[in-house]
Amino acid sequence: MSSSLPTLPAATAPATSAQAAPASRLLLIDDDARLASMVGDYLGQAGFAVEVAGSLTAGRALLAGDAFDALVLDLMLPDGDGLDLCRELRGQARTRHLPLLMLTARGEPMDRILGLELGADDYLPKPFEPRELLARIKALLRRAAPQPAADDVLRFGRLEIDLGARLARLNGTACDLTGHQFDLLVVLAQSPGRVLSRDQIMDSLKGHPLEAFDRSIDVHISRIRAVIEDDAKLPRRVLTVRGAGYIFARKQDAEAAC
Repeated sequence: MSSSLPTLPAATAPATSAQAAPASRLLLIDDDARLASMVGDYLGQAGFAVEVAGSLTAGRALLAGDAFDALVLDLMLPDGDGLDLCRELRGQARTRHLPLLMLTARGEPMDRILGLELGADDYLPKPFEPRELLARIKALLRRAAPQPAADDVLRFGRLEIDLGARLARLNGTACDLTGHQFDLLVVLAQSPGRVLSRDQIMDSLKGHPLEAFDRSIDVHISRIRAVIEDDAKLPRRVLTVRGAGYIFARKQDAEAAC
């Protein structure tokens, strides 16, 4: 990580009360000790409890012993690649849905795409603006927060999307989607038969850090297809309309009762 960082603005501390909610616990894994300390202090001023690890080994140890509300992970670490840890976490039931933001000084779009494919919820290139990091962490935590119970279930043949439980099921089996991917699926499913452009999808995903100039939406659509389609190469649920966007099919399983 580059050691250069803009002067940190004052973080807005949360309002205090007699029974203040416990601080969200964040784990920052980054080998730049100076920057990690500055960012940790800044996030601490904003009301977060921050643990810092300078290597994958130290980060794994903290993750094994404690529960965190979110992880901020640098990709370039002295003892390995952060992408390897991302893959490990998404393969374990305990950390499969841990909100994860990856930091990268690499300029190659493929690194960001690979991270998203492995299950990262968001990425932030370096150098970054501390206020943007704070805003993105808050957005991740909002999306991961339990939602009020709801009875709404969207049904499309063998696919069910339970809005209250924030869970998609295919043939009665839960689909392995990140919170980010579930929200994207809901946006599409709530407008069946309608072509949605990338800009419209971004507008609907308020607070989600999707950017029009990269392929974030396409990467997440590919991951969704891999989970909900019988054949991701011949999708019948989420269809691409060349030059226009995506459409969620109204009729997906002609043989199944809707």
